[in-house]
Amino acid sequence: MTHKHEATTPACTSYPLYDSRWEHDACGMGFLAQVSGEASHSLVETALDALTRLTHRGAQDAEAEAYDGAGILTQIPRALLLEELEQQKISVADPATLAVGMVFLPIRGSEHSLRCREIIEQTLADAGLTFLIWRTPPIDYSVLGATARANAPEIMQVLLSCPPELPVKRYAQILYYARRLIEHRLAGAQITDCYVASLSHTILVHKGLLAPHDLSNFYLDLVDPRFASALAVFHQRYSTNTFPAWPLAQPMRLLAHNGEINTIRGNVNWMQAREAALASPLWDERLQDLLPVVQSASDSGQLDNALEFLAASGRDVLHCMQMLVPPAWEHDTELPDAERAWCEYHAGQIEPWDGPAALVFSDGYMVGAALDRNGLRPARYVLTAQGVLILASEVGVVSLDPQDVVEKGRLGPGEMIAVDLEHGLLMRDREIKEALALRQPYEQWLADHLTHLPHPSSVASDTPVEMGDLFSRQQLFGYTHEDVEMVLRPMLTDNKEPTWSMGDDAPLAVLSHQVRSFSDYFRQRFAQVTNPPIDPLRERIVM
Repeated sequence: MTHKHEATTPACTSYPLYDSRWEHDACGMGFLAQVSGEASHSLVETALDALTRLTHRGAQDAEAEAYDGAGILTQIPRALLLEELEQQKISVADPATLAVGMVFLPIRGSEHSLRCREIIEQTLADAGLTFLIWRTPPIDYSVLGATARANAPEIMQVLLSCPPELPVKRYAQILYYARRLIEHRLAGAQITDCYVASLSHTILVHKGLLAPHDLSNFYLDLVDPRFASALAVFHQRYSTNTFPAWPLAQPMRLLAHNGEINTIRGNVNWMQAREAALASPLWDERLQDLLPVVQSASDSGQLDNALEFLAASGRDVLHCMQMLVPPAWEHDTELPDAERAWCEYHAGQIEPWDGPAALVFSDGYMVGAALDRNGLRPARYVLTAQGVLILASEVGVVSLDPQDVVEKGRLGPGEMIAVDLEHGLLMRDREIKEALALRQPYEQWLADHLTHLPHPSSVASDTPVEMGDLFSRQQLFGYTHEDVEMVLRPMLTDNKEPTWSMGDDAPLAVLSHQVRSFSDYFRQRFAQVTNPPIDPLRERIVM
């Protein structure tokens, strides 16, 4: 589903200065996880309360009716759904294979709604999945504000099971493949207002243009005592320069994100550039149905697209997240050799998705958080005596007695923390990185296959340049008197950094009537407001 203001070209007709490529957001987010893996409804209730305490991180309109969006990602409430299926005389051979798709169909009453259902059902059958029923989840549309209600999709759930001939290990991959195929066929039918929020046999996403306190009033399943989960990822969206839209509410399909990906255009372009060379024995010729890998409108959604693709192609979610958001390893002299080899090996496969970002993620088996290499977004955690790990973008989202706090801390730059729900393990940053580094002989692979190109020979000459010739060369390469006196001279004579203003009143090089240097035609893109200054001496590891 695309929101009605989305730009598919650099400028759209109704909003000529708007372009969906520049969408970013700054939000409140976090997760709760029962380390033992025991599912409960009380954890879901606590997560909803924690989300409500992040209301101030979002925005609302003047009438306090329209909101940027909120949501929660949990494990599938099997007890609730299996009981409903049993009432309809539908049995599932293995309850663990029950899959649920949360589908945002076109606005209620739309003529496309029936066609969307037909496409989804046919595609699921073509993918070899067993369709069970369409379920209408209990929803109270009256809690929505006027704007959100006018644009609200018809929300349905599609329930599936794994056919006996399909190996369970391939089940998650086939579900991902089916969803991507659905998206392609909807696009082929020129249907742009249908969106699959999640399609999985492990996790389920509830989200929308709601205030956090209204999420459980809207999705009534969330207050059902049978709705149990051992994890809950929650998110309150704040749109810094975007239009609120149902699909852009978070969590996405695997992650929730607070911050910005400043390198997003380069990341997307590089991903597109390598698509022609992609190959995998897991996908074979079906790989073409997964392209383009990145298709979302926001930076959070695009990162989620990349994470999904990697996770569905044979790597676990911790491995994928560390690939996409690696630590600053290049100048870290204390980094163990095995971990350095891991980072160097993967640096040759994919570039980092960089920027001030705190990320929480889950595939239903593992739930965790990661911080960008500069540590420019907060992520604080508490481990309770009851074995619950609470992590959020700020403290105080859950009220705790001091005696119940076993451990508390914060993620540092490039760090991760995770809970393995299958094995009941809390994994800290060092354990995660050591485990990843020892999975394969990365040091040996680099020694055998990495080729370092020789440094080009120096072409500098010690012969002094005549003053007249020097002035001609400066003119030729676009150096002005200001460049020499205010930039070069302080650097060369006093070893000082040039002092310059943040503003620039000179016209853009492409519009200037003066001859400009080649470098003037390029500008660095960065979040000037949200990025605090970095000390080049004390924080040189990330420079």
